Amino acid sequence: MISTLTRHAAERARDRGIPIDAVDAAIDYGQHRSIRGADIYTLGWRQVRFHARRGLDLSRWTGIEVVCAHNGAVLTVYRNENPRAFGHQSPLRRRHAVARPHADSLRP
Repeated sequence: MISTLTRHAAERARDRGIPIDAVDAAIDYGQHRSIRGADIYTLGWRQVRFHARRGLDLSRWTGIEVVCAHNGAVLTVYRNENPRAFGHQSPLRRRHAVARPHADSLRP
């Protein structure tokens, strides 16, 4: 698939050294999620490992994230070395998070 990049996305990809092939790979093989009105495709280590077992080497593009509008235009591209930094955690985990009391409050 040949992606349609906005001028902003093309500049960011060029500045960050991310080739169009990496953008297309993230869209074609990455994990998709919709957040705040945008489609985000992430080519994480799990997707890289999954496709490597099937003979496709995507390892050089691990961490590429592509943000697209719903019409398919690529809005921006970046490399995320730590996907947890942006809080891409399942809603189930957040909802069931329990505040733990401080150790001093447990003493009689």
